[in-house]
Amino acid sequence: MKFKWLKRYVPRGIYGRAALILIFPVVLLQLVVSFAFIQRHFEGVTEQMTRAAAREIRLLLDIQAVQPRDLEGLTYVGNNLDIQVSYPLKINTENTRLWYDFSAIIVARELRKLFPNLRSVQLAEDRVVRLVFHTANGFVRLEFDRGRVSAKNSHQLLVNMVFFGALLTLVAFLYLRNQLRPIKQLAIAAEAFGRGRHIPFTPGGALEVRVAGNAFLDMRNRIERQIEQRTLMLSGVSHDLRTPLTRLKLGLSLLNDEDREPLERDVEDMQKMLEAFLSFARGSHEGKPESVDPNEMIRLIVKDYQRTGQDVTIHDCEGLGTISWRAMAMRRAVDNLINNALRYGERAEVSVRITEKFVRIRVEDCGPGIAPENREEALKPFARLEPARNQNRGLGVGLGLSIAADVARVHGGVLRLDKSVRLGGLCADMVFARESMNKT
Repeated sequence: MKFKWLKRYVPRGIYGRAALILIFPVVLLQLVVSFAFIQRHFEGVTEQMTRAAAREIRLLLDIQAVQPRDLEGLTYVGNNLDIQVSYPLKINTENTRLWYDFSAIIVARELRKLFPNLRSVQLAEDRVVRLVFHTANGFVRLEFDRGRVSAKNSHQLLVNMVFFGALLTLVAFLYLRNQLRPIKQLAIAAEAFGRGRHIPFTPGGALEVRVAGNAFLDMRNRIERQIEQRTLMLSGVSHDLRTPLTRLKLGLSLLNDEDREPLERDVEDMQKMLEAFLSFARGSHEGKPESVDPNEMIRLIVKDYQRTGQDVTIHDCEGLGTISWRAMAMRRAVDNLINNALRYGERAEVSVRITEKFVRIRVEDCGPGIAPENREEALKPFARLEPARNQNRGLGVGLGLSIAADVARVHGGVLRLDKSVRLGGLCADMVFARESMNKT
């Protein structure tokens, strides 16, 4: 619970997390090894080399203190030791080093510890060490090669560690990517199946991934068989009931008007129920995805209702664009929402809003609406909330909102129910993320 804030900085994709799992330990190990090696090896080696050079420096300083006038002899000894000796007229007592030269800190520290009369340590870029000492006979400057007090190219170890660490990380990531590919393919197949698309999938990868892939295939096959059996059952029952209903209509046409009207209404209700069953049996996967203009589709649907004399209008159409939809399934979903609005209200208003991120189709009515605690129940198949809604236009089957919710879900969207602020009744919103719809 204390580390929830870390989730914001952790990659969400499996490749990103795999890279983090690989790179973080490698980098941490490199830092630990580098720190330990630099502290224990470089520092120790530099101290030993500095002390060795200090012995030769002390020899020259002792000779200079005993025989200050024997410049020729002192120079001769210095040349044999590869140390240049000079008596500068102008003294620069400023300590210099490169900002990234950490071994220079150790060199200067050891020399100052061994020579109290050391005035400046100059470690220039030309790999030369310049030391200025204050002696009883004046200032003496000694110059010698930097390689005598510290290892050459000490940073080369760090360069090699970084290079080979990155190379091995890349090789490990390429290998791990092959192991993660079957997991990603399984996720894509599962996501596509959830949206009503069937894409080929063959289990692969490690044993555990193969087991999960085979389990998914078995599950997909069982679900498809159940959907097919349900569709065949509902279609068969609905189709078989059409014949006796037709005979009933013919028989009712021979009765008197006074006795015929209530019976015809009952037959009409049964006919509507059969149509609802057939629509539910066809499901939300009817047709193939195609490019659809939501504004144009809504205009055509509203015109069809207006031609039959029903009070359906367009409140607002905002934005432009085309979406990859199953046109027949989407039209059925909008029809169900409008029919639901007309059943429980006097009129229906439809709105469309298209943005770069989402598309929203809204249907509002002036009916009694649905209580917040009943809205989730209303989206279930065959849900009946008539006692709470005071319907005034016959009985319903309880499939309208369920079909609309299924169609929205297949297209990567969601159906939300709320209270209409303008009309006071039910507000049904089908909201789709445009990125998800383009993959439908």
